[in-house]
Amino acid sequence: MADPEPGSIVVAGMSGGSGKSVVAVGLIAALTGQGHRVVPFKKGSDYIDAGWLSMAAGRPCYNLDPFLMSDRIIADSFATHCADADFAIVEGNRGLYDGVNPEGGFSTAELAISLDLPVLLVVNCSKTTRTVAAMVLGCRELDKKLRVAGVILNQIATARHERIIRQSVEQYTGIPVLGIVPRMTNDIFPMRHLGIVPHQEYGTVDRAVSQLAEIAENNFDLERIIALMQPCAAVAVPPATAQVSVREEVSIGILRDAAFQFYYEENLNALRKRGARLVPVNALTADRLPPELDALYIGGGFPETHARQLADNVSFRTSVRAMSEQGLPIYAECGGLIFLGHSLILDGAEYPLAGVFPVTFGLSQKPQAHGYSIFNVEQDNPFYPVGTRIKGHEFRYSTIEQWSGRTEELILALERGTGFKAKRDGLLNNNTLALYTHVLAPDTPQWADGIIRAAKHYKVRK
Repeated sequence: MADPEPGSIVVAGMSGGSGKSVVAVGLIAALTGQGHRVVPFKKGSDYIDAGWLSMAAGRPCYNLDPFLMSDRIIADSFATHCADADFAIVEGNRGLYDGVNPEGGFSTAELAISLDLPVLLVVNCSKTTRTVAAMVLGCRELDKKLRVAGVILNQIATARHERIIRQSVEQYTGIPVLGIVPRMTNDIFPMRHLGIVPHQEYGTVDRAVSQLAEIAENNFDLERIIALMQPCAAVAVPPATAQVSVREEVSIGILRDAAFQFYYEENLNALRKRGARLVPVNALTADRLPPELDALYIGGGFPETHARQLADNVSFRTSVRAMSEQGLPIYAECGGLIFLGHSLILDGAEYPLAGVFPVTFGLSQKPQAHGYSIFNVEQDNPFYPVGTRIKGHEFRYSTIEQWSGRTEELILALERGTGFKAKRDGLLNNNTLALYTHVLAPDTPQWADGIIRAAKHYKVRK
């Protein structure tokens, strides 16, 4: 294949579970394997899919979330990260037109229109044939501003199955079918309660990515897909700014291991740009927190799948509690909040945790909070000024089994979302703030500013 022009496209699905992650990871891995520089993006608030996209590209994945980011911030982020790439692949979330209201606000379609990107639509074809054409036709007609440029047929059982659907789609919609994903006996992406299994817990990541790349190479018309992409030259590039070297002024620990995986690359970059040296810490194996830390950031993840290891690492749990009592600024989200609790009950067994907050957690079979949130800061704390309004998101299955605190002690009031209890969030103890809400940094400068400010104050006191 001749050297193609750089371009970008959105990989979208008819619904969650349609196979768009299989297609996006496979397409990225195939192009990367050919020597191209591919920058991956994930639409919406998602850590797990973004992790797989990053593994396929061999470089960080960035999130584009129209609810949490303005159009200008999205356009700037997209253009900035496309600057040194040959291709940009954006994986959508949920169904193409699914948003927060009947008009599809903040949907994948809205993002594609905003960035003027074509859509490669993935359709799960299980137990259907000609009806696929009706579904694709509906997606084409619902919003004429959207360009559905091509279709990938997922879960194709036989050559006859493919032929009937391909002919129907192309005859009735005029949109080309550009590839298939054959029905497989094994699921490359096993599902768990928050979605597909994270790559950090997947035993054969390289093999899975290679398998998906092979599917794309053997079954996708890569040349035609590339030809349909929006040329990257058409992306408005933000005004060039001089690169300023930021002197590292504070050290911020990041719990990053199989238990704590949920970190946006943009959040980590926001801390770095403000003068932070990030210190990775493995909560499963480290004896204690490094003494040189000026702050600690604990993201979300799956402490429930590693409860035994976390409980058994007594010295580390003890050091976290001791550093919190000494005033180390600690900012914790969701899984980080759980880790700072008293214990976690799973299948009748109770696992002790860091004990910073007097909370015993459990785990439900059903989501306890799921979606976007907005909180208002009502009480003094080391990170956010009183009166600050912050957008974020929640996704948790954990439950509060026992808490000896009072609702009025929670420093954040939820304008939208569930929070910790009674539409409130934010447990505060000394300089430790723990909340269920996740924050995305690009359009929320208060987040990184607050952590850096708290870290500097602590460093001076030390």
